[in-house]
Amino acid sequence: MSSSPYRIQPFARIVLSMVVLWTAISVLGALQTYSDNLRAGQSSHYPALLATWFVEYAVPLIVLSCILCIALTRWPALISHPCNVVAMFACLVLLFQPAQWMYMAWQRGMLQVSSLEDAWQLLMRMLLVGWFSTTGTFAAILAFFYWRQSKERELAWQRSQTDMLNLRLALEEQRMLALRAQLEPHFLFNALNAISALVRSDDKRLALQGIGRLSELLRYVLSASSGHTVSVAAELRFVQDYLALQRLRYGERLRMQVDGAGEGLEHIACPPLLLQPLVENALRHDLDCSEGPSDIHLSFIREHDALLVRVTNPARCDTPANPGAGLGLANTRDRLRLMHPEAALFAGRQGERFVAEVRLPLAQAD
Repeated sequence: MSSSPYRIQPFARIVLSMVVLWTAISVLGALQTYSDNLRAGQSSHYPALLATWFVEYAVPLIVLSCILCIALTRWPALISHPCNVVAMFACLVLLFQPAQWMYMAWQRGMLQVSSLEDAWQLLMRMLLVGWFSTTGTFAAILAFFYWRQSKERELAWQRSQTDMLNLRLALEEQRMLALRAQLEPHFLFNALNAISALVRSDDKRLALQGIGRLSELLRYVLSASSGHTVSVAAELRFVQDYLALQRLRYGERLRMQVDGAGEGLEHIACPPLLLQPLVENALRHDLDCSEGPSDIHLSFIREHDALLVRVTNPARCDTPANPGAGLGLANTRDRLRLMHPEAALFAGRQGERFVAEVRLPLAQAD
């Protein structure tokens, strides 16, 4: 029972709004009639004109407006089908309009009908009275509710699009977190492999150095994982520390040439742990597949709207490929796509070298 006032309140607002609207129209209509009478030299009394306008014209239209607004507010489906609109218009013509004529004739004292001829004259006199204002009111109210339904549909569509976008962003965020969680154990596994190789070589001093370097690398991994992006310069420093760990294992065989590294890399964003899988892939397909020194090139090439990061290593045909899982490159490609639609990774053999090239848009790092 306590909710009934809340259901009545919107209808009370409708009635009050209609009364205020038609009162204002009556004030203007009476003022226009008063002005016309003055120009015609006829004496008139404005309060009386206002009362006539309000009682004869405004009251029926207030009733019509309230009935239509309350009905369409409670049952919006009434205007969802053309047949319903036609039925409402038929009720307007067959029921409301005659009732309005009778009301206005009563107000004007014209209901004293003594013959069929008097009735016919009254009908002819009232036939056009209020017709334009009644049908105009009907059309205006329907147009308003059509517009309101259109706005509500538009807002509902916008809300659904926003909800879909938020859901998609949430799914992409979860996918990014899943990819990152997948990559970090992969990195840790390969770093521990390097340390285990040192342990197997029975070189305790180098193994302890490797553990110390690994702890520094893990600090970076934990720090970088808190954000969506890091700077390319930070990634380069991390790769250099990672190579220092791997150099404990490979010694002087590990050689890598870096070209194009400059201060501009501090302002270019990339996903965390971007370069390490590329370098690790080059190490696996170079040093692990031969006994000689490595020949790995890491270069940064600045274009007008992007940075190209290229890692190349020899593609030897006479050595078997390292049976890695291939997770690093596939993971990197997915994370780049999630970071920016124009970021991409291209990897494949070019002549006698294997090339992995990352295209990064020039976006600011977090």
